[in-house]
Amino acid sequence: MPRISLDQWRALVAVVEAGGFAQAAGALNKSQSTISYAVRQIEERLGVAAFAIDGRKARLTDEGRMLYRRGKSLVDEALRLERAADSLAQGREQEISLAVEGLFPTWLMLRCLQRFAEASPETRIELHESVMGGTDDLLLSGAVDLAICADNLPAGHVGDVLLRYRAVAVAAPFHPLHRTGRELAVEDLKGHLHLVIRDSGAKRVRPSVWDVTDRRLTVSHKATSIRAACTGMGFAWYPEDWIREELAAGQLKPLPLKGGNERWGALYLVYPDPDGAGPGARELGRIITEEARKLP
Repeated sequence: MPRISLDQWRALVAVVEAGGFAQAAGALNKSQSTISYAVRQIEERLGVAAFAIDGRKARLTDEGRMLYRRGKSLVDEALRLERAADSLAQGREQEISLAVEGLFPTWLMLRCLQRFAEASPETRIELHESVMGGTDDLLLSGAVDLAICADNLPAGHVGDVLLRYRAVAVAAPFHPLHRTGRELAVEDLKGHLHLVIRDSGAKRVRPSVWDVTDRRLTVSHKATSIRAACTGMGFAWYPEDWIREELAAGQLKPLPLKGGNERWGALYLVYPDPDGAGPGARELGRIITEEARKLP
């Protein structure tokens, strides 16, 4: 039998993540002595020191980092197991949380949600519209039942390709980059403002491969960025689906880059816990996959 209980691992994880024994006690609604005793039991039974006292603070040791990492995996897996059991016991979920990367076409997502609502009118949907690291955060924290992620997936997760997108470098027709009368190199972009959409994650864990200049205007919403581009403020790479109307109306025009004018990526359907996904989440995932495959 394991020498360490799940509650004891939970106490150690809480001390690390809350930043101290007192904070962990508050987070778990337990006394500080209970938390201290649990951590001490881990250290004594395993024969390692998880923390070293540095002044008035407890500092995590190298051994403690390993214990925290593996202990957190145990605690997280226990929570996933309980959620999976709850889903099985309840049958169809009352609410489904979905994280959708902003690169996924909005009109297509609404079509999928409409289909699901017609089939399961009693199920509530909570839609998180996120960007890059924000989608990763929701997936890794288990805050959503399924997610649509872009390009590189978070470690430990796999997914099925839904669709591939093509992003095009554009600027307003009257922007100086369109008045050079020649093909452009990436170096030509460095003197101009690059319009960027903010990574919605708590940490910017994925540096953008599209950063080509230090001159940047970063905004939170794609509509703001597209509007800025149409007024001539700067250039950007946008998925074609975002700017079809602006291209057709002549408000935006592809830049004549020698190379790199277009960039390709993929969007994936990912379940944070494939075994624990409820029937409603799987049905929604099936609808999203079907609708994405209908695209030319």
